[in-house]
Amino acid sequence: MSFDYKKEYKEFYMPKNKPEIVTIPAMNYIAVHGKGDPNETGGAYQQAIGVLYAVAYTLKMSYKGTYKIEGFFEYVVPPLEGFWWQDGVKGVDYSDKNSFNWISVIRLPDFVTKKDFEWAVQEASNKKKLDCSLAEFFTVEEGLCVQIMHIGPFDDEPATVAKMDEYLIENGYEKDINEYRLHHEIYLSDARKVAAEKWKTVIRHPIRERR
Repeated sequence: MSFDYKKEYKEFYMPKNKPEIVTIPAMNYIAVHGKGDPNETGGAYQQAIGVLYAVAYTLKMSYKGTYKIEGFFEYVVPPLEGFWWQDGVKGVDYSDKNSFNWISVIRLPDFVTKKDFEWAVQEASNKKKLDCSLAEFFTVEEGLCVQIMHIGPFDDEPATVAKMDEYLIENGYEKDINEYRLHHEIYLSDARKVAAEKWKTVIRHPIRERR
């Protein structure tokens, strides 16, 4: 059976719908940086997702070809994730999606090296006739965070974030969002197949003890 990160690391991917504190270790990702409304049809965000999945599935299926990755085991491609911020905005202004900056990512298995990643970018570009050169090998160690499972549309996230903020106040923490530590979302539902009111999104914020 293929290794499934969501099932094997439930503490990172399957939080309850109430806030909890978690320490996130360093993880490697396929990443594409961009800016703009993620809902724009054919826009930069949707193009970025195409690149991410092209590289991700090239790595996943590599064992069927001639390129061999040391330590490879079969796995389920982890879910799409995103780091988000807006210049000059504290928190998130959901009414102005054009001002979003984002880093769209998919987690890489630990056995994938920078060399393997570079091979996959080139292989995906050639095989899928898609320019994957914007993809980066990206490492993040988020450290101490608060997270929660948000159920429903993305535009309803402020109410869920408010629960997280209240929890932090009650437990002696505060958000530590800055240019290096960002609002983070993990998308567990396929928006094309699941009704918006049932979407499951992990919301994660970096925190620190209140000073």
